[in-house]
Amino acid sequence: MAEKKLAAVAAEADAEARTASAQAEVEAQIADLRTEIARLTETVSAISTGARAVVQGEAELMTERVRERVRDEPISSLLTVAGVAFLFGLLARR
Repeated sequence: MAEKKLAAVAAEADAEARTASAQAEVEAQIADLRTEIARLTETVSAISTGARAVVQGEAELMTERVRERVRDEPISSLLTVAGVAFLFGLLARR
């Protein structure tokens, strides 16, 4: 009977050791995941900053091209804007 109790205590101690080991492993994995998430957040932030700069540069370039076209061909530009406004007006009625 004492051997059974001793075996039960040993089994319980072994189970506690495995549980502690598993818990330590899970905590290490969680720490690794947090580090990875932080790194991915920084990467996404850098990508979005670069994309924003590219889009802003393209928008400025297109704005300058439109300004040049309006200066070079004011009547044509005015007629184009009037036509587009007319089409939007027709579509807005429906």
